[in-house]
Amino acid sequence: MAGQDRRVRRVNVPEDEYARLLAGAGLPEAAAVTMADADRGLARGDLYVDSGHLRRLIGRPTTTLRDAVAAALG
Repeated sequence: MAGQDRRVRRVNVPEDEYARLLAGAGLPEAAAVTMADADRGLARGDLYVDSGHLRRLIGRPTTTLRDAVAAALG
């Protein structure tokens, strides 16, 4: 689909509603609850780390998601 200009709408939903949506799409209930909880934590920044460890480990500067997607789309 390279070259197509498509808009994607992002909708924030409460954690419990997100879990219901995931379960309704076929995810087992326990997995849906776990995914919704993980999403809440990500939105809150629970996994954000600015220590420089990854940069030192891989031997190059890290890349933002925005830059990685832009590079992939050319």
